[in-house]
Amino acid sequence: MASPIVVVSTQELLDAQAHLWNLSFSHVNCMSLKCAVQLGIPDIIHKHGKPITLSELVDALSINKAKSNALSRLMRILVHSKIFDKVKISEEGEEGEAYSLTRASRLLLKDEPLSYTTFTVAMADPVMIDPFHHMSEWFHDECSTPFVTRNGMNFWEFGRNDEKWNQLFNEAMACDARFVGNMLVKECKHVFEGLKTVVDVAGGTGSVAQALIDTFSGLKCTVLDLPQVVAGLEGSENLRFVSGDMFQFIPPTDAVFLKWIMHDWSDENCVKILEKCKEAIIPSKNNGGKVIIVDMVVDGLKQEHHEATETQLFFDMTLMADFSGKERTEKEWAKLFAAAGFNNYKINPVLGLTSVIEVFP
Repeated sequence: MASPIVVVSTQELLDAQAHLWNLSFSHVNCMSLKCAVQLGIPDIIHKHGKPITLSELVDALSINKAKSNALSRLMRILVHSKIFDKVKISEEGEEGEAYSLTRASRLLLKDEPLSYTTFTVAMADPVMIDPFHHMSEWFHDECSTPFVTRNGMNFWEFGRNDEKWNQLFNEAMACDARFVGNMLVKECKHVFEGLKTVVDVAGGTGSVAQALIDTFSGLKCTVLDLPQVVAGLEGSENLRFVSGDMFQFIPPTDAVFLKWIMHDWSDENCVKILEKCKEAIIPSKNNGGKVIIVDMVVDGLKQEHHEATETQLFFDMTLMADFSGKERTEKEWAKLFAAAGFNNYKINPVLGLTSVIEVFP
């Protein structure tokens, strides 16, 4: 039986074409942003002290002047994506245009305490992007992730074998940890009040732990992470670094903190991690023992927040490609907590795209 004829207007076909074009070239935003960061454009505008013209930017970058038009086109897409602003200026009686920073590009300043510079460059690195080129192949093979299809080893094994990438990725995670640590002590003090000890599982270079001990007097924090992450890191009276495997042992503590850890792993492995967390906090059960998770809840945003939802889905696909993990709905989180023997949880959607989840034994 012949398929029914679907009549569409020329405009509908053109809209469909435009939509496919937009998706096909969506990587341009990411790559343009990476280029701007590597060129140091945000820092140049900041040091200029006022909006900078194209010719001034060309001079400051010391680039080939024949590529001034190319720089103009790079800035045009970055203005469109709200990384920079384009403003009107008047110099010597003549009107002109210049570029200024936005709130987003201020987070790309190298000396900004909450800088996301390294994170931005790392997420656009071929190590993170190449597995997507092997995704269709992965659907037909037996590998756990497209990353394994591409590299013959998982993400963590790759990091152990590539010191340069390991350092870049660790610093990228530290960028986000500094940001989250700053937000936590501002917006979520109540979550940590009364705790005497916290173990930051896979806490990297200790940025969150440092923010916590700087805020809560007498709090002692332990950062547990893999040997290649904590090697050479020095602690203090209230901060210590421990080399170990969270699947084997988590030191006893009042609270276990997990930022961007659970989403890296399968449901089965998440239950194993939570069981180890439960073992660690049981001695403190009557003194407020709990697990504190910072991660996404993908059904926690309103429908009109299209960009935020899209960003969460981008994260989810990245986790599928590189880590064999996923972003979870509240129902999926609840299922994990129950499987690991926890009795209650509370979700605090206070960190934008991510939430603070308190889990109680």
